[in-house]
Amino acid sequence: MARLFSRNDPDRARQQMVDGQLAARDIDDPRVLAAMATVPRHLFVPPELAASAYEDRPLPIGRDQTISQPYIVAYTVQAMRLGASDRVLEVGTGSGYAAAVLAELCAEVFTIECIAPLAESAGERLARLGYGNVTVIEGDGGLGRPSDAPFDAIAVAAAGPSIPNALVDQLRIGGRLVMPVGRRRGGQHLVRAVRTADGTEVEALLPVTFVPLTGAAGQ
Repeated sequence: MARLFSRNDPDRARQQMVDGQLAARDIDDPRVLAAMATVPRHLFVPPELAASAYEDRPLPIGRDQTISQPYIVAYTVQAMRLGASDRVLEVGTGSGYAAAVLAELCAEVFTIECIAPLAESAGERLARLGYGNVTVIEGDGGLGRPSDAPFDAIAVAAAGPSIPNALVDQLRIGGRLVMPVGRRRGGQHLVRAVRTADGTEVEALLPVTFVPLTGAAGQ
């Protein structure tokens, strides 16, 4: 696979990623494309993997975790149908990359990471890059963040066996939750759940492969 990253021109590599991997497929929300063209993904991966940062594949970030491929991040964010005034919860901070993309699109992001060193490094990285509208929390993301609910949208970056009721309960009416559902070694699908006055409407979006959700709502 050809590498798109040049240490002398990461901005060009990032735009090539957006044009060739996102806009050329089914990512057509101009706000999402602009956010993906803004966030420096090479600063959210280990330095030794920076040259691969703009390839369309997941990369390891330590602690048996990965940063999702750019297309999946863009697809998830587009499926959340975000508005500029939205308040968003993310489950699974990882390196903080998706939180940064979300922060470009909405008013406030709360992101929860269960692995303490990742939560700490992501918080430091996001603060250093100026994402003051992101709050990083160490904890069990499957339980959500009741003290800051309701949320307009929730993204979960790990696969659970089902959609956690605790997260649905923290959506406002009309709020959207996007997450992978399925077993670790079975088929997983990214789904979108919309909370309505009468319950929840769930739509399967596309097959995916994610690390398993842990904690109370995990595998």
